[in-house]
Amino acid sequence: MAGRKNSTFAVTKVRLGEDLYIDTRADTVAGEEPLEIRVGGQTVTTTMRTPGHDIELAHGFLHSEGHIASLNDVSEVRYCAGSTVDGINTYNLLDVDLAKKNVLDLSDLRLTTTTSACGVCGTSSIEALTKQTRYPIPQVPVDPYVVAKLPEALRAEQKQFKKTGGIHAAGAFTLAGEPVVIREDIGRHNAADKVIGHLLLEDRLPADDLILVMSSRASFELVQKAAMAGFGMLIAVSAASSLAVETARETGMALVGFARGDRFNLYSGELVSSETTTS
Repeated sequence: MAGRKNSTFAVTKVRLGEDLYIDTRADTVAGEEPLEIRVGGQTVTTTMRTPGHDIELAHGFLHSEGHIASLNDVSEVRYCAGSTVDGINTYNLLDVDLAKKNVLDLSDLRLTTTTSACGVCGTSSIEALTKQTRYPIPQVPVDPYVVAKLPEALRAEQKQFKKTGGIHAAGAFTLAGEPVVIREDIGRHNAADKVIGHLLLEDRLPADDLILVMSSRASFELVQKAAMAGFGMLIAVSAASSLAVETARETGMALVGFARGDRFNLYSGELVSSETTTS
């Protein structure tokens, strides 16, 4: 079962109506397994994730936490230990060696497990949540016609969501709305880290010419990850939290929420002028 993006179980489906409808059949659910990330042998975090693109996830996480700035900061990443009693590698433990052998401070470590619902759990202080962005945030005018098509463009590439109906996605798109990379994970923050990690590995950071699109709500952690990667705009299909809005306005990032169909909420940023808007 280790390393699977999804699993199949016998599930009893119940539907109410004039008669009670009961049917037992095979159903596919999203995979969720722990991934322990170590830096120089020291556990930095353990996150509950959907297996796949773990190397990207580790790079994205370390970048979002401010531990690395580029691919050159990492000398090696490898799966290690984590074997079962049968000697089978679970692929649930990644060891990262940094180019500079600096020792991480205990305040940098996530001392509890990060669940698929929480990307900042275990951070030892509120101050530690606010990372110093290394890139200037570009001022990206919000084109309503581009915004309107991006959630559906993201959904079209969600292969695991089509199978399970229970997994998040993150995608990086050009300012014209063309997809660059899309990743899925049971944790929205993991999906974002996978996208950011991919861009880092491809030497495409800062992402100042890209838009980050999320299939989830817009939380503080996602705005912060986007800011750390240099995105000028974050689009979410659900609501934005108060701290997400405040952080977006403070950094100058355009923040869009409830992007569904032909409508959305603009929490931060400016719409393009009517003269330059294209349909």
